[in-house]
Amino acid sequence: MTRILFVDDDRAMCDAMSSELVDHGHDVAWRSSGAEAFELLQREDFEVVITDLNMPGLNGIDLAQRIAASRRDIPIIVVTAFGSLETAIATIRAGAFDFITKPFDIDEVLVAIERAAKDRSLRQEVRRLETALATRPEPPPDLIGSSSVMQGVLDLVDRIAASDVGVLITGESGTGKELIARAIHRRSGTANGPFVAVNCAAIPETLLESELFGHVKGAFTDAKGARRGLFTEANGGTLFLDEIGEMPLAMQVKLLRALEEKGVRPIGGSATLPFEARVIAATNQDLEAAVQEKTFREDLYYRIHVVHVEVPPLRTRGGDILELAQHFLQVASTRQKKGVKGFSPEVAQRLLAYTWPGNVRELLHAIERAVALTRFENLVVDDLPKRIQTYKHTPLVIAAHADELVTLEELERRYVIRVLDAVGNNKSSAARVLGLDRTTLYRMLARFRLK
Repeated sequence: MTRILFVDDDRAMCDAMSSELVDHGHDVAWRSSGAEAFELLQREDFEVVITDLNMPGLNGIDLAQRIAASRRDIPIIVVTAFGSLETAIATIRAGAFDFITKPFDIDEVLVAIERAAKDRSLRQEVRRLETALATRPEPPPDLIGSSSVMQGVLDLVDRIAASDVGVLITGESGTGKELIARAIHRRSGTANGPFVAVNCAAIPETLLESELFGHVKGAFTDAKGARRGLFTEANGGTLFLDEIGEMPLAMQVKLLRALEEKGVRPIGGSATLPFEARVIAATNQDLEAAVQEKTFREDLYYRIHVVHVEVPPLRTRGGDILELAQHFLQVASTRQKKGVKGFSPEVAQRLLAYTWPGNVRELLHAIERAVALTRFENLVVDDLPKRIQTYKHTPLVIAAHADELVTLEELERRYVIRVLDAVGNNKSSAARVLGLDRTTLYRMLARFRLK
């Protein structure tokens, strides 16, 4: 529902349009003169103003100029029976958002109202973000996001930070799993201790054991001196094992033993060295599926999976996209010394419409690129990468052909396949999208003979 002020010197037109707009779910007030309408705007708030152009006294252009000067947040739609290019240009220069010529279809007006209300909402959100970031007295928090899904994650982080239980963080690539781990560390009682991060997928299997546990001098050909492992380096703090799903099975056995004994034995050493560090693991894989497929040890899975924190993909976080974009813009503008202040409502629309397969990381790079390219104080659509400028949502097509008729079971099978494909074959994410528990999903996969 949009709150609308309709202005026309023809009272019959005011009555007719008000009734029509109310029937379409809008809240409408009307005035038969520009002066009365402007006086009402000083006392009440409206989301859209629709005004006739030719009125005695304060005409539509004069009214648009006054509203634009005092209430820039209210979009104005000008309606006239004398449409011309010169008139349209004059109304837009006066501050009008849109221009409609009589006779018009009510659907044309409804579309213009929807566009105007959406534009106002986006402009308000952009201004709110600019103000919030400009007036924030402290550096940005660990994680930005006021969406309900992100607030749930932050609440869980706050509740588990003070304990030393094992934490498994899951989520798609680029969602910010390490940021979550750092947030837990900073809120913990060992925040002054080290935060040591290691990507288990980036280190060759032959070096991973030495990297984690260390080695003594002469333990192997290149061991010309002793080296402490990351477990002991993390003493008094947190050890973050990223991409733990990529860890080889042989190393999983050694990791499990280290976690259970709270000690590590360097390669070539005979003594076990104790360590006191919280271990947080992360992965973008479905570890439950990996356990069933025997590529990840079940005992290690339950050892690290005491508390599960699932980081939502950016496409499910709604307005967080604009909050993050404004933050990244501010940081990039300062670093690049560009003086960029914000982005246009059209940019906001593109950012909200895009699905962000690369998640927060992709958004960060897109904004950094846009700030580097822009020539204006506010980012415009042309500053965005082409894939975001031209993105259009493609509806899900289940049948192979539009006229193909299939059984309900086949339809269900195809939809499950499409969902699995969309979430990168992550069973937990697929079950959530489908509204099922994992056990039910596995039964469906077995029934459909899907791996």
